[in-house]
Amino acid sequence: MDLSGLRRHAPQSLAGRREAAVLAPVIARDGEAHLLFTKRAAHLGEHPGQMSFPGGGREPIDRTLTDTALREADEEVGMRSSEVDVIGRLDDTRTSSQYAVRPFVGVAPDREYVPDESEVAEVAVLSVDALTDPANYESERRVGHPEYGDHRIHFFHVDGYTVWGVTGRMVVQLLERTTDWRAPAEPDRVVGADAELPI
Repeated sequence: MDLSGLRRHAPQSLAGRREAAVLAPVIARDGEAHLLFTKRAAHLGEHPGQMSFPGGGREPIDRTLTDTALREADEEVGMRSSEVDVIGRLDDTRTSSQYAVRPFVGVAPDREYVPDESEVAEVAVLSVDALTDPANYESERRVGHPEYGDHRIHFFHVDGYTVWGVTGRMVVQLLERTTDWRAPAEPDRVVGADAELPI
């Protein structure tokens, strides 16, 4: 995983009434790159139980969206801002809950991270080698959605977890900018907007 390209990337920005930011923490474990994810608590009102990067909505105390991402990582898993080296960012993306989310990528130490149970059910550290293994990836194009139209959804199945949705889109962009992996040009299948999800 070569993070140097992120410093040269000119990411796209989105304006939104509701601003949010996430941190994609890169961790070196046993000489291999890993990404840290959180599994959102089941009782949360938005995206319960889904895999995500640490993050959340911008608060008045946040001077910048970088501050938002670092504050949320500290609150959710105890990752202190002083131990994160923010390398760069990915393109902003919009969620179904109408947030404009800015993803930052940073290097963090390999240590135990303790989830805040009010927001996070689990912390999962997944290897980049597993995320880029073709056997662990699939995608589908959903057609005819009344709000989003035709759109592609990416799924990464690793160690019993499935990363998909907005976070899956972020992972695709991160991997394509830092590794030799590329999402296949065509999805595995085309389904209707209301088809059952493979998770």
